[in-house]
Amino acid sequence: MGPAPAGEQLCGAIGEPEVMEPALEGTGKEGKKASSRKRTLAEPPAKGLLQPVKLSRAELYKDPTNEELNHLRETEILFHSSLLRLQVEELLKEVRLSEKKKDRIDAFLREVNQRVVRVPSVPETELTDQAWLPAGVRVPLHQVPYAVKGCFRFLPPAQVTVVGSYLLGTCIRPDINVDVALTMPREILQDKDGLNQRYFRKRALYLAHLAHHLAQDPLFGSVCFSYTNGCHLKPSLLLRPRGKDERLVTVRLHPCPPPDFFRPCRLLPTKNNVRSAWYRGQSPAGDGSPEPPTPHYNTWVLQDTALESHLQLLSTMLGSAQGLKDGVALLKVWLRQRELDKGQGGFTGFLVSMLVVFLVSTHKIHTTMSGYQVLRSVLQFLATTDLTVNGISLCLNSDPSLPALADFHQAFSVVFLDSSGRLNLCADVTASTYHQVQYEARLSMTLLDSRADDGFQLLLMTPKPMIRAFDHVLHLHPLSRLQAACHRLKLWPELQDNGGDYVSAALGPLTTLLEQGLGTRLKLLAHSRPPVPEVSWAGSRVPRDTKDIQDPPKHKDSGSLTLGLLLRPEGLTSVLELGPEADQPEAAKFRQFWGFRSELRRFQDGAIREAVVWEAASMSQKRLIPHQVVTHLLALHTDIPETCVHYVGGPLDALIQGLKQTSSTGEEALAVAVCCYDDLSRLLWGLEGLPLTVSAVQGAHPVLRYTEVFPPTPVRPASSFYEPLQERSSLLPRLDKPCPAYVEPMTVVCHLEGSGQWPQDAEAVQRVRAAFQLRLAELLTQQHGLQCRATATHTDVLKVRVLPGSWADTSFSFPYQREPQILKEVQSPEGMISLRDTPASLHLERDTRQLPLLTSALHGLQQQHPAFSGVARLAKRWVRAQLLGEDFTDESLDLVAAALFLHPEPFTPPSSPQVGFLRFLYLVSTFDWKNNPLIVNLNNELTVEEQVEIRSGFLAARTQLPVMVIVTPQDRKHSVWTQDGPSAQILQQLVVLAAEALPMLEKQLMDPRGPGDIRTVFRPPLDIYDVLIRLSPRHIPRHRQAVDSPAASFCRGLLSQPGPSSLMPVLGYDPPQLYLMQLREAFGDLALFFYDQHGGEVIGVLWKPTSFQPQPFKASSTKGRMVMSRGGELVMVPNVEAILEDFAVLGEGLVQTVEARSERWTV
Repeated sequence: MGPAPAGEQLCGAIGEPEVMEPALEGTGKEGKKASSRKRTLAEPPAKGLLQPVKLSRAELYKDPTNEELNHLRETEILFHSSLLRLQVEELLKEVRLSEKKKDRIDAFLREVNQRVVRVPSVPETELTDQAWLPAGVRVPLHQVPYAVKGCFRFLPPAQVTVVGSYLLGTCIRPDINVDVALTMPREILQDKDGLNQRYFRKRALYLAHLAHHLAQDPLFGSVCFSYTNGCHLKPSLLLRPRGKDERLVTVRLHPCPPPDFFRPCRLLPTKNNVRSAWYRGQSPAGDGSPEPPTPHYNTWVLQDTALESHLQLLSTMLGSAQGLKDGVALLKVWLRQRELDKGQGGFTGFLVSMLVVFLVSTHKIHTTMSGYQVLRSVLQFLATTDLTVNGISLCLNSDPSLPALADFHQAFSVVFLDSSGRLNLCADVTASTYHQVQYEARLSMTLLDSRADDGFQLLLMTPKPMIRAFDHVLHLHPLSRLQAACHRLKLWPELQDNGGDYVSAALGPLTTLLEQGLGTRLKLLAHSRPPVPEVSWAGSRVPRDTKDIQDPPKHKDSGSLTLGLLLRPEGLTSVLELGPEADQPEAAKFRQFWGFRSELRRFQDGAIREAVVWEAASMSQKRLIPHQVVTHLLALHTDIPETCVHYVGGPLDALIQGLKQTSSTGEEALAVAVCCYDDLSRLLWGLEGLPLTVSAVQGAHPVLRYTEVFPPTPVRPASSFYEPLQERSSLLPRLDKPCPAYVEPMTVVCHLEGSGQWPQDAEAVQRVRAAFQLRLAELLTQQHGLQCRATATHTDVLKVRVLPGSWADTSFSFPYQREPQILKEVQSPEGMISLRDTPASLHLERDTRQLPLLTSALHGLQQQHPAFSGVARLAKRWVRAQLLGEDFTDESLDLVAAALFLHPEPFTPPSSPQVGFLRFLYLVSTFDWKNNPLIVNLNNELTVEEQVEIRSGFLAARTQLPVMVIVTPQDRKHSVWTQDGPSAQILQQLVVLAAEALPMLEKQLMDPRGPGDIRTVFRPPLDIYDVLIRLSPRHIPRHRQAVDSPAASFCRGLLSQPGPSSLMPVLGYDPPQLYLMQLREAFGDLALFFYDQHGGEVIGVLWKPTSFQPQPFKASSTKGRMVMSRGGELVMVPNVEAILEDFAVLGEGLVQTVEARSERWTV
């Protein structure tokens, strides 16, 4: 069973007109679900809609005050609009700490200070003699190797100092962390503690003793260990208050050495402080080779020595400049929404704070700037500065003893030095993470420069999780396989430097390997490593058993390593990796890199080159070539087998694959159908004998814009399933056989040259058109031998191409260009003729003018973005699987999918159907359909000014517009594709379903063990319906298209080898659809009917609440009702039992059972 809303959510709403609540979004959340509260239209029509504030004439023309003038002047200088200023101010209010919470946090910090300084001392012992630790106390550090020199004793901290963003006023909600530095007394440390992890061992023992005593204190509700920036050598102790303030704050205790204890010259990036003989257990080499440097190890020691100096620097620069603080807070929100500050190697809020300090010191930011200006300046700097190539430094000292930037670039991927000139603040940031920060900054600057009205919402309020931001995602699990990769890549120095953390050691070489292999297919590669799990200290009491104490997490315990691939559509589907010519020196390197995949090939230009050819026949397989590249390179160079690489790139493809096309998602079949259409178009252009020549041929069917969920397949009917009607050259399905295969013709509109001989009467036009249809069928049969069947409104043409499997059934219509105007003519009793839109004229204009233009525009969009087809088809498949397809037109869903490509901000256009479908669910569930139109700027025809005008006109005419408004350049006011639906209740149901399906599907795709049953979110919730009508699969022609496709189904009368046929197949014959039409015609005033046209076996029925209200007796409206006496009066109520019996009678042979859920309704 798929995700379902509460049982009464849809049922109770049917029959009651209502206005939807707007979807809301919150910082760091996916956006709150649309409220289910209902407001009837009996209330004022403007209720719930955004309306301008009405002012009296005196208020409207009142002179502005000095305060208002100053405010306007500041807005003009510091912000680019008043709206943006309001949005920024409201966001800052939301994320800042209130004064009351600050007071409670300060009180908790004072209590922490008092308890920390009272922890009892411990006498001195050897570092390896840890018998003094109480039973069950574990040291939060992997002591490998265990033997190490030195002594340890515990003394209360010499100083307790609050450091970090809390004192600066730049910490943001909802997670408030306060960092506290505990300065260890000098008596604890020894001169050579910087060697061989001695300092880190003492640091861990210090925390273990603290945790043992603090866990007994009733003040703390939680005492546990975590790791600073994911570094396993640097645990920190997390304290949380007990009771209602448990989630108020987390205090992180960081032991640190006394100032100037370590000699800075011993901690330079070129120095070694982890001896190979100690770490590897090997005697030093006798060849005099130097020890490998340990830059990361040295940096982690330096970080502890600089906590207070960094606080002082930040306080000096940001102390009195509120605009700078606001800018830092906005930057932290920006990082959090993009998940750039999470996990090991993240770009933290501390780094952006120091970056603001750097820009202030270089006069690129002024202290009088607003928070918005600071945000822009920092994003501009990040977008244009590559710190992996040109590092920066806060150090103004020209001391020649300081190392050069080149020394840091040799040791680290990203370089940003602090004011001492010795500490690289970005030591833990990988090149991939920084390139991702750069990429996001460039996208954000483009968005800000566009000055879009929704720029703030897209920049700071829209979350960008990895699964929704990257086209493909892969999980490496278990992480223990990376240990073998380190051995294969000979990363011994890196392991020594990272304290045995093989994940960190292998991450850089791994991403470099994949970037080189993916080459031009790849736009960006990012990694996400979840934070190291907290190690619990058994709550707030002393553990009674050693089993209650957790060991420090191992490197493999941090979940999985997730890599995100942002792909280039132009190079994604290439099956060839072209290497150098065979006689070039680079050929050997190419062969070594690609291994057995590399082979010599001769090309058409005569060149003999090294090349790699990937196995991929269909478009869906070509989209997954990166999967082949990744698994091959990892197995070849790192000994990571394919079973440990969980690649998530195409699990949703199975939902749009045909019956016999398990390796294709139908793009090839759609292309064949389009080729058939092109062939027929050329035949029509050259047709001789028509009274008027064809001036234009335009497609008007989803197939011709590549958005038909299941493309047409070649059909050759088996004669045993039909009775031939020779007089009409047609076939008639036999009643004793299963329903034959469903055949849907492609709709094509043919425009004829102008002529003044057309009649000016609507009925006469229809008769002339019928004559055209007859003549067209005759000429196509005579001149080209095509099988045709003419009707009064269209001509069906069966086209079979020479290529095997190429087939199309096409329906041609001939509109008269003045016919819509003729249908608009209304004659008054006085004989005056006026023009007025009528349903017939609007319908004709939509089908003959607007639909072909839309089809052409979306066909062009598919040529620009090959993933559009898959995204639109998945979107329609999901909506129809929820039994809501009848309420949404093909065109409306196609336009929603097109919006993801034309207006992808803050993302880039999708390059895979998977990520496009996730964004479709997010757009549907969070878009404010009540107060905003969805503008789809096809061909970029609408200017910014025109879009502003459209939004203004929308608010003015909101009550006259449909619930769901989609605007295109050709349809700026009326939203013709949503005029007939959905209703407010149906759209609300879709919003709720999308909001529930999105997190479920994202969780499945991000599961490193595999996505599981991916069809779960496509299964409809059936518990909301009052009646379920179950159908016989025998008479469901598209049974095999169901979400859960049956293993076996009925034969549909198709011959295995398509070929020419002398008879026209049955077109559009779908018994469930015909049955639905009868149900709606007979009982549409009493109930709503829902069905999945793609092989659904169930029709859901919802009673309209108004239909169960007693009605006065009328002899003319007794259908489906019975007469009862209530209060002495005869009233009519629905005869439910008779209606249910009629359901079965109408569908005799098709209906298996009618399941009534009587507990859901009463008469």
